[in-house]
Amino acid sequence: MRSLLVLALCVGALLSGFAQTAPLPQPGQMKDPRAILAAAAPYYDFADPALKPWHLRATYQLYDEDNKPKEQGTFEYWWASPKVYRSTWARPSATHTDWQTVDGKHAYIVTGDGLDFFEYKVQSALLSPLPVSGDLDTTKIRLDRQEMKFGAAKLPCVMVIPLMPQHGQLQEVPLGLFPTYCFDPNLPALRISYSFGTMAEGFNSIVEMQARFLPKEIAFFEGKRQILSAKVESITGLSPSDPALTPDAQASYPKTEKVDVPAGFAVGLLVKKVTPVYPQDAKDARVSGKVVLQAVIGRDGRIHALHVIEAPWPSLVASAIWAVSQWQYKPYMLDGEPVEVETTVNVTSR
Repeated sequence: MRSLLVLALCVGALLSGFAQTAPLPQPGQMKDPRAILAAAAPYYDFADPALKPWHLRATYQLYDEDNKPKEQGTFEYWWASPKVYRSTWARPSATHTDWQTVDGKHAYIVTGDGLDFFEYKVQSALLSPLPVSGDLDTTKIRLDRQEMKFGAAKLPCVMVIPLMPQHGQLQEVPLGLFPTYCFDPNLPALRISYSFGTMAEGFNSIVEMQARFLPKEIAFFEGKRQILSAKVESITGLSPSDPALTPDAQASYPKTEKVDVPAGFAVGLLVKKVTPVYPQDAKDARVSGKVVLQAVIGRDGRIHALHVIEAPWPSLVASAIWAVSQWQYKPYMLDGEPVEVETTVNVTSR
């Protein structure tokens, strides 16, 4: 797990001060992994109706296969209430904006060549980095508490281990092999997350915003290769009547938000396919088989989200996610307009 060490060395100093009126939970003192996640959850609830309206602006840098910087972009998020918000990504070759209005309507504008999979993940990394309740179903996963050395400190980590046929109830699983969330030992603040041994997200310069934890710096890695880095430039208050919350005149209002299509049908729309690498550890273990992913394909034909449904081996999952995240499709058209699609993707390695 050399990639874990590489990322830990890049994260930097521990959490800055947090304004508080009562002692905060200390994950380092907790033994129950589910209790650690539960203690952290309220500090990452950015949809709480009690929050005052706010606006966030961040800049981000994309990197190429050789770890060299390529395009830069900005991400902005306006939040007035759980029903009224806006998100915008913009860089020289692409823009994407979504509005959610008080009457329950969704509007959007997309220009250019579409966003990268990891650009979409900037929003979730900043505002919803913890696993959702559906990912913690006890009939499908088990939780394991481990610790990771971070300088002189030990970060308590929670690993979400899917119940895979070839893994069963393994007693010892290497840290980061499955989705893993590592916290500050003294505060319920997420510092690093890992998934399937090679993918990692780092959270640094964490600040307090309306009694919530917000990382001002994040970074995505695949092994030693940096994929994206982002920095929050400003966090300000917002008027509920701010014009930015009103969809532009040229915005589109989809008649249908999302449709489910069979895996075979989605294959017919595929225009760019990246073949996953067969990992060496899977070769050595003589493991092959099918990774099944649940995918959300956006109106731009790009992969917006991936979720693991079934897999025979962890590194096969990492390889499949990395490949599929780069796939591109023809937009799925319904009644003459592009529609977001949810489907399954089957990736076979042997």
